[in-house]
Amino acid sequence: MNFNELIKASFTMKRSTGLLAIAAAIVTALAASGSNENRVDVAATVLDATATQPAGQVAVAGIEAGQRRAQGRAAASSDYQDWPTSLPQYARGSDVTMPSTPVYSAAASTRNPSITPDTEGSRAVAPRDKMSGPVAALLDAGASGYAELVVRYSERPELFDDEVVAELGGEVVRSYEHLAMRAIRLPVAALEDLASEDKVDWLSLDEPVSATSVSSRQAANLPASGSANSGYDGQHVGIAVVDTGVSKHGDLSSNILQYSFVGGKYPKPEIDDGELERAKEDSRDDRFGHGTHVAGLIAGSGSNSNDDYKGSAPGATILALQVLDKDGNGSMSDVMAALDWLLTYGRYFNVRVVNLSLGKGVSESNTTDPLVLAAERLWDAGMVVVAAAGNDGYEGSMTITSPGNSRKIITVGSITDNGTGLDSSDDYTSSFSSQGPTIGDYVLKPDLLAPGNRVVGSVDKNSKLATILTDRIKECTRYSFLCGDSTYLELSGTSMATPLVSAAAALMLEKDPSLNPATVKARLMRSARKIDADPSETGAGVLDVEAALDDSGVVADEALSPLMVFDDASDTVLVEDTAVLWGDDTWSAAYLYNNGLNWASGATYTDENGVTAKGYMWTDRGVTAKGYMWTSGGVSAKGYMWTGGMRAKSLLEPADNAEYILNDDAPSQ
Repeated sequence: MNFNELIKASFTMKRSTGLLAIAAAIVTALAASGSNENRVDVAATVLDATATQPAGQVAVAGIEAGQRRAQGRAAASSDYQDWPTSLPQYARGSDVTMPSTPVYSAAASTRNPSITPDTEGSRAVAPRDKMSGPVAALLDAGASGYAELVVRYSERPELFDDEVVAELGGEVVRSYEHLAMRAIRLPVAALEDLASEDKVDWLSLDEPVSATSVSSRQAANLPASGSANSGYDGQHVGIAVVDTGVSKHGDLSSNILQYSFVGGKYPKPEIDDGELERAKEDSRDDRFGHGTHVAGLIAGSGSNSNDDYKGSAPGATILALQVLDKDGNGSMSDVMAALDWLLTYGRYFNVRVVNLSLGKGVSESNTTDPLVLAAERLWDAGMVVVAAAGNDGYEGSMTITSPGNSRKIITVGSITDNGTGLDSSDDYTSSFSSQGPTIGDYVLKPDLLAPGNRVVGSVDKNSKLATILTDRIKECTRYSFLCGDSTYLELSGTSMATPLVSAAAALMLEKDPSLNPATVKARLMRSARKIDADPSETGAGVLDVEAALDDSGVVADEALSPLMVFDDASDTVLVEDTAVLWGDDTWSAAYLYNNGLNWASGATYTDENGVTAKGYMWTDRGVTAKGYMWTSGGVSAKGYMWTGGMRAKSLLEPADNAEYILNDDAPSQ
């Protein structure tokens, strides 16, 4: 099977409950960082019993946290029947020990990688069919010790589960108020026993999660003075910044409340007559600096810079939820705890928007990924969830991170505007901005772009980022004795693009508080400024706040991001028709995507089982574009590669990762 055939095969596999399964043949195995350290990072490839070690496998030792993963590709093989699998480095350390030579199980190669597990009569489902690829890889590789898990149940687990976990030699690390999930530490040897329990639906690894100017305001076309929309600044709209915390800063309100979820915390503010007790807040703290920068891009007053570095929604109320540590790292279960908390307490802060400038690698479908499911619960509850696309654009297509691979929430990539503001002639997709479609589920992402290159925002001068990136400091322009520790920092990344979209959503909700998340998403996409580029890089185009505020369309459905599929009969990529998907011709591709008017409508797709999916349309452009050449002509060098397995994808890296921090000045990269 050649590379092009592999791509087509991945699109034409049998569907499971209506979603496309992936023929995941692109796997990079990274060797353990040293058994004496008792830490591992191994890509455990699931092989057929007769298969040999895959050619082209790459092993890299001694990868330190925060460094960019080494690039590598495994050769295509028809024996791969599952998602790319790896054993991420655990956020709270690991007690897993790997054998010197990974052991591959013949049984694993025959299991169905079912994207959506059967939740009815789960005793009839084999234990391996309830595990994500990385969890099964622990068993396949012959690992011993303990695994950090997030376990999903068919109903909210009660005390019965505590007893089961204890009997298996494990412990419950974290429970949730609203999510039918738990973070559990369990011996690897007991994984199949836990998966055999009736009420256990799915086992995932508790994967690590990382954090990802005047001209940028102009590039986003914020309402100018004199515009009918110039009076909107986000007043009375709460925005939860789920990040590293928010330090005190001259541009940020002293009334910002912060709650920490790092290391298993779950704050429970007291409610008195429907009012939140202020005394129950945690202290303001952001030793990394990332969350403060994001908060400033949203709601900074610009007072310390004569409005030069003013946020896009300075009237919005910031709620700081700390889920990442002093190095910008954290665990999936801690992020999920903050999202779960918002389902109880968000209404007391009038939280209408949730900003997630963070992400992790994709190790399973968006229908089973616990972080995606938690983010979608907020969306369903009426909160607009905005997530960064990721910074792996250098690696080509299918590099969108989780939870940005959700079909529901808004996923934001980065545009480089070259500091020319209103002049868009030299704009291009930032070379670091992750590209779609999403791996495995084939969702067309990102949804739109926003300025994310060389963006200046607020930061405490004592934070880690400010002390490392001293050449990127932009000093306070007020009298120095009034600035104190408040300063500004220039950063690049989809982490910086995301808060501009969150701010835009806040302005829209201030103008019309009745808007649902789907309508906010649809208006942002339809009003986006179109640029001539591949839609899997640009989505619907570049954020245009003024146009979004002027849009009056309403979506009654969920505004799901469209799927993509490869049609074997014609060697052509099809894109799901948003007019059908969203229930109205005014939301067709002609209005959402660049050159979408030329996509011939009315086409249908029939899979190998004879099932016809209506609402797909031919894409007569872009199928041979940079990054994903899916036609019979072959696949480009940047196409369909997934390096390093499923370890967390940082959306903003320390200075030793220049690709994510340095300016994106070379469009040819």
